[in-house]
Amino acid sequence: MVEDRIHCKALLSKIMSSADAAQLIHDGMVVGMSGFTRAGDAKAVPAALAERAQRESQPLRITLITGASLGHNTDKILTEAGVLARRLPFQVDSTLRRAINDGRVMYVDQHLSETVELLRTNRLGSMDIAIIEAAAITETGGIVPTTSIGNSATFAACAQKVIIEINLAQPASLEGLHDIWLPADRPLREPLPIVRPDQRIGTQSIDVTPGKIAAIVVTHCPDSPSTVEKPDEDTARIAGHLIEFFQHEVSRGRLPRTLPPLQAGIGTIANAVLSGFASSPFDALTIYSEVLQDSAFELMDAGKVAFASGASITLSQDRQRQVFDNLSRYRDKLVLRPQEVSNHPEVIRRLGLIAINTALEADIYGNVNSTHAGGTHMMNGIGGSGDFARNAAYAIFATKSMAKNGAISSIVPMVPHCDHNEHDVDVIVTEMGLADLTGLAPRERALQIIEHCAHPSYRDLLRDYYRDALRFGGHTPHDLATAFGLHMRFAETGTMRL
Repeated sequence: MVEDRIHCKALLSKIMSSADAAQLIHDGMVVGMSGFTRAGDAKAVPAALAERAQRESQPLRITLITGASLGHNTDKILTEAGVLARRLPFQVDSTLRRAINDGRVMYVDQHLSETVELLRTNRLGSMDIAIIEAAAITETGGIVPTTSIGNSATFAACAQKVIIEINLAQPASLEGLHDIWLPADRPLREPLPIVRPDQRIGTQSIDVTPGKIAAIVVTHCPDSPSTVEKPDEDTARIAGHLIEFFQHEVSRGRLPRTLPPLQAGIGTIANAVLSGFASSPFDALTIYSEVLQDSAFELMDAGKVAFASGASITLSQDRQRQVFDNLSRYRDKLVLRPQEVSNHPEVIRRLGLIAINTALEADIYGNVNSTHAGGTHMMNGIGGSGDFARNAAYAIFATKSMAKNGAISSIVPMVPHCDHNEHDVDVIVTEMGLADLTGLAPRERALQIIEHCAHPSYRDLLRDYYRDALRFGGHTPHDLATAFGLHMRFAETGTMRL
């Protein structure tokens, strides 16, 4: 089976154990690993590296750069082994999160389209080693990725050495699903020539000089399943508000009946909202996104989505089995791209995307916090939401109106950390309703968001705050002495309620 996956026979001599491959990594190195939202991640060598770090007495700390989050508890294992000195650009692991917030790991939160731009110009330092999962290696040494591309193509180009994990648990039929295109160096860069979600512009494998391949490790380990929860009553109501809004935009001639391509961020709410389109009047939909979750395949099965473009496929266990056992059924409806293409501002603006992402909280003027609980403690990271929000035709942020069984209002007077400012946010939607902020001044936005998006339990508090803030005047009225009153109350008492 291994020989069936490695078509460049000269590379068979590079096969070694994960422990031997991990010996190539040394203290202080910059290491790139494949993986985008628990899909297509390097699995064996990182675990072997952690085991080595725990066994040896000398320091072994690295800068780890990925596409996005990793599966198989890799961030947890590396954190507990003390391997991570610096981490970027996105993570979702609770153990690593504690280390970040304790200051034990330096975490650089970045827009996902920007990481390789900084790496390419050596502003993040030279990359020593890239560890990339592959379904196969071509006759010329090209790497056929598995369920994600992420930043792997640029890692392979920039790294001094490349370690390939051939994963026999990933179907060989993934070959041909990818479209790998990398931009030229600035300032001679040509326009990115994608004008349709189903357009292919690149190659099916990652070009890499065979001499750069330092090791090949054979694994047999499926991707970690998605942890996304099923849609519930609240997410169904959010989807209903959005579908009604889109119908209104179509009736006013602002949107075509087939809708522009959709983008949905990772997570339960965005996935559930996209699932809601199965019962909508919209057909022949397309998706131009970064992560293709269960909802994308549900909509294909329902005949609602004609084509989906992404940077990774991240599925629940049952859906993963169903999709990969029947990949031929979806092959002509799918493409996977590098994340700097899936998240590229030029393409997002050209296609006029409808971008649906998740907020931790939003304030009464439309500023959104996606990353920091209480304004200080990192949760996961900004991910690709900023790439899409700044450039989409419709930048939508969805959240349930309350969290922690009502102890937290997701609509607050002022967000204590701002990832997406009011200029990048077109729509706020909760299960309570939808606020279209397009063309509204701050005082008008406040009234819309309070009345349509806030939970009734918190509306009077927000109305009182806004009324008192008006005494101070200004284009965006705030009472700075009490702007974070809800957050302070939660920190002191465990609830934002009076």
